Amino acid sequence: MPVSDTSPLLVLVDGSSFLYRAFFALPPLTNSHGEPTGAVYGVINMLRKLLQTYDGAHIAVVFDAPGRNFRDELFEHYKAHRPPMPDDLRSQIEPLHQVVRAMGLPMLIEPGVEADDVIGTLARQAVERGFRVVISTGDKDMAQLVCDRVTLENTMFDSRLDVNGVIVKFGVPPERIVDYLALVGDTSDNIPGVPKVGPKTAAKWLAEYGSLDALIARAGEIGGKTGENLRASLELIPLSRELATIRCDLPLPLTPESLERRPPDKAALRELYTRLEFKTLLRQLDAEADDPKAAPPVAAAPEVQTRYQAVMDPAAFDRWLEKLEAAELFAFDTETSSLDYMRAEVIGLSFAVEPGAAAYVPLAHDYPGAPPQLDRAMVLERLRPLLEDPGKAKLGQHLKYDANVLLNHGIMLRGIRHDTMLESYVLNSTATRHDMDSLAERYLDRKTLHYEDVAGKGAKQIPFARVSVEDACRYAAEDADVTLCLHRALWPRLESIPSLRAVYETIEIPLVPVLSRIERAGVLVDVYKLAEQSRELERRMAEVEAEARAVAGETFNLGSPKQIQTILYDKLGLPVIKKTPTGQPSTDESVLQDLAETFELPRLILEYRSLSKLKSTYTDKLPHQVNPVSGRVHTSYHQAVAATGRLSSSDPNLQNIPVRTEEGRRIRQAFVAPPGHKLLAADYSQIELRIMAHLSGDANLLAAFAEDADVHRATAAEVFGVALEEVTSSQRRSAKAINFGLIYGMSAFGLAKQLGIQQKLAQGYIDLYFARYPGVRAYMDRTRESARELGYVETLFGRRLHVPDIQSRNGQRRQYAERTAINAPMQGTAADIIKRAMIALDAWIESSGAPLRMIMQVHDELVFEVAEDFVSEATATVREHMSRAAELAVPLMVDIGTGDNWDEAH
Repeated sequence: MPVSDTSPLLVLVDGSSFLYRAFFALPPLTNSHGEPTGAVYGVINMLRKLLQTYDGAHIAVVFDAPGRNFRDELFEHYKAHRPPMPDDLRSQIEPLHQVVRAMGLPMLIEPGVEADDVIGTLARQAVERGFRVVISTGDKDMAQLVCDRVTLENTMFDSRLDVNGVIVKFGVPPERIVDYLALVGDTSDNIPGVPKVGPKTAAKWLAEYGSLDALIARAGEIGGKTGENLRASLELIPLSRELATIRCDLPLPLTPESLERRPPDKAALRELYTRLEFKTLLRQLDAEADDPKAAPPVAAAPEVQTRYQAVMDPAAFDRWLEKLEAAELFAFDTETSSLDYMRAEVIGLSFAVEPGAAAYVPLAHDYPGAPPQLDRAMVLERLRPLLEDPGKAKLGQHLKYDANVLLNHGIMLRGIRHDTMLESYVLNSTATRHDMDSLAERYLDRKTLHYEDVAGKGAKQIPFARVSVEDACRYAAEDADVTLCLHRALWPRLESIPSLRAVYETIEIPLVPVLSRIERAGVLVDVYKLAEQSRELERRMAEVEAEARAVAGETFNLGSPKQIQTILYDKLGLPVIKKTPTGQPSTDESVLQDLAETFELPRLILEYRSLSKLKSTYTDKLPHQVNPVSGRVHTSYHQAVAATGRLSSSDPNLQNIPVRTEEGRRIRQAFVAPPGHKLLAADYSQIELRIMAHLSGDANLLAAFAEDADVHRATAAEVFGVALEEVTSSQRRSAKAINFGLIYGMSAFGLAKQLGIQQKLAQGYIDLYFARYPGVRAYMDRTRESARELGYVETLFGRRLHVPDIQSRNGQRRQYAERTAINAPMQGTAADIIKRAMIALDAWIESSGAPLRMIMQVHDELVFEVAEDFVSEATATVREHMSRAAELAVPLMVDIGTGDNWDEAH
């Protein structure tokens, strides 16, 4: 029977799929009794949208039955690795069932099978009876049910799949989806599949061989590792296929014709919506009662987006202050006059104590016609006891900034319990950026109002004080609300992984006030010395430019890649090592470094670039970054940028000041101690090598560190087979390159390039190294394999770094992921160790009142400003705390120096 628009229509709703998706994608609402309601709200809106779209269609909502089903009997590990259903989700199942029944919708829950099987059976029966079928689901397995009469619709994302859509999405037609799933497997359901066979390989095989059975019959023809995996999986493939197959032959108590919507029980709905506190749905229910023929309006977004209040009078402020004081946890955010935390003033504050109910307190909006606002000094003074109380739990997004701004008003923020930026970062540092807008989109499926939406862009952007109070309220209150919703989405996931929770609660959150104190302290710079260095750099740049022009035989701009390209390749005929994406010879730094080993002009160009960068980034810029009030430079430290857990800094970036060049060291000489003080620099010695020794457990490496030997000399003795006292400086240099190179996954090619030797000889060095340190090779192999299996590696303290490309078919990306997997535990553990040391040292300084303060953190180094008469005691205590920051199988050594400037101290 041909499909026509006059054929009866059956809509089958995968209730279980949408309940899960609504729970994890939508804001985690609760009613005033603390009962979770967000998932119920999301599914109701989806159902109302379906009823409006397919008015008059037959319909059924199908849920999974509790308990085991036939797939559990087939395979004991089916879905076994799934975490238990969150309590907040489980508690919403029965209320949703009650709402579905009250809406008059047929609901099916069949024991012993899954919702998929009930839907599959009803879809087949309906097609045989001449129905068109729409299956509303987010489950890809349902693609096997698609045919000319059956389409899939994901109401949550407004997407549809017909026969052609299945082919486009999966690369195979619907009748081959089960074969496809049997090959690819399904990690969410724990269906085995064939190891290392992904969607592209499965689609390619099925296109070439026609079916899974045909592929199995000719499995011997498949070459390579995937062929081996296929043949090794032949016994499991039939099980995978059976687990992936949706049953379409169940004996059901209802037929497609009987699946008709009954009139809704509005009294029951009113009672349910009242208990769940769905005010919008209650209003819509009343509107439908007034006009029964009116189409049910669809609530496109949860109630949470509409209950924002601008607090303009003392009574409203008093009510919100009472809410904040009574709340176990509240979210807050500051709107300010500047991104510079040392100069910023509060323009307004926003608060949220429950999802969907947020307030904005405007305090300093100043534009023609601006309404009267509460006095800023009065509001901040009323809030002071609450904000300074360490026992009152606060939540925010990047609260370090807010803490610094509040200090400009004399308020010391205490009680930072949660920070959604750090929750996201610890949960998965590489999954997304960790700004609020990105997090809301990823974890809440929610588009937020951006700063530019209310303040404008570019040259037309206005200060926040000139944004209208109405627009500011929408933007700022949403910030507090979304922060609270994000916390409720992120914290349960973080809390369920004890190691990550420990990293978050014992390292990242305690570090926030520590970094705030370092930033506020700032560092003193000698602007006159910097000006002198700028002049010297300018003179040296002129000399290098003259030398370069003499070598080139003509005048050219050393800052122009195009002119450099013409001189190097067209005029001088230097070899082309690499080309740009447009096919032109490259002049990037790595190319010039290779050419500089043989040719003079590339070396001069590199020197010019280095001098120019130092001048523009530091000697010219630093004097302009001195705060006029403190007379110091105040950097910003970022906890949620580097994937491994390392801190980074900006404005200025203190991490990139060179330490090995004379020019870089001279810049460090401009970082000075004030009168009566010294700078004390404490640096972990070879910390990543020590961590490698600990993690690998290699006996020879452990022995070298235990004996406090020169580890590079010890490695040279092992690799080159000579006595320690006979190791030459060249051999030690080679051993040092090997020690550090292998930590970063350096290949024989890279080592050869660094040492200026043949690749074969470099490979020989590496082979000798692994022969002498077999524990290191075993650690590397073990780490790579674990990363492939888990998708992440861990630091000593449990921090995870996800490496999704570890399974990539792209060789370069996979090899980079493997190098990352090897290095990340060492670099990440080093980052954790210095953070732990910072927390301990800060606690000692704060509790003892010792006359020193932490002013910089740069990689494995901490810099302090210390009173001259306290240097000896400070040295001993700093060394003690840093060396005790972790218990390794080898001692943690700390090198400490002091001086009048950073270069002297380092």
